[in-house]
Amino acid sequence: MFDVKKVSIEWGGETLTLETGKVARQADGAVMATLGETVVLCAVTAAKSVKDGQDFFPLTVHYQEKYSAAGRIPGGFFKRERGATEKETLVSRLIDRPIRPLFPEGFYNEINAIAQVLSYDGHNEPDILAMVAASAALTISGVPFMGQDRRGDFGMLRNEFR
Repeated sequence: MFDVKKVSIEWGGETLTLETGKVARQADGAVMATLGETVVLCAVTAAKSVKDGQDFFPLTVHYQEKYSAAGRIPGGFFKRERGATEKETLVSRLIDRPIRPLFPEGFYNEINAIAQVLSYDGHNEPDILAMVAASAALTISGVPFMGQDRRGDFGMLRNEFR
């Protein structure tokens, strides 16, 4: 039913698995990265055209952790919606800074990359996994990434997922 693609490699003595095609199928690119029992989903959406008069590159990266990913269900204040924690803000920046220069000069389409921790095993840090998932999701999304245009070669990962 779903066209699920899966790629696995050995990384740090454990198996890193990147999977696409099962969840977030309406996004331009979505990758679920798994290392041990830690799972992070990153979905990337892109505007098809540039807004009139826009002269900057609007890249939005949002990293989000939930207490339920670690098996805790909080009560009281934390049960309700809250703003991003300091760690979430720093990890969002940690993802944004290395990928921003990999887009071509003059590319001004709006890009949203949302990384959400689905499961955390307490051993493998989800922030590093989110960086890998964001890069993989951008690679398969079809947007010009890593300096390639839409007709260019997006590398082995994109060919593997297609």
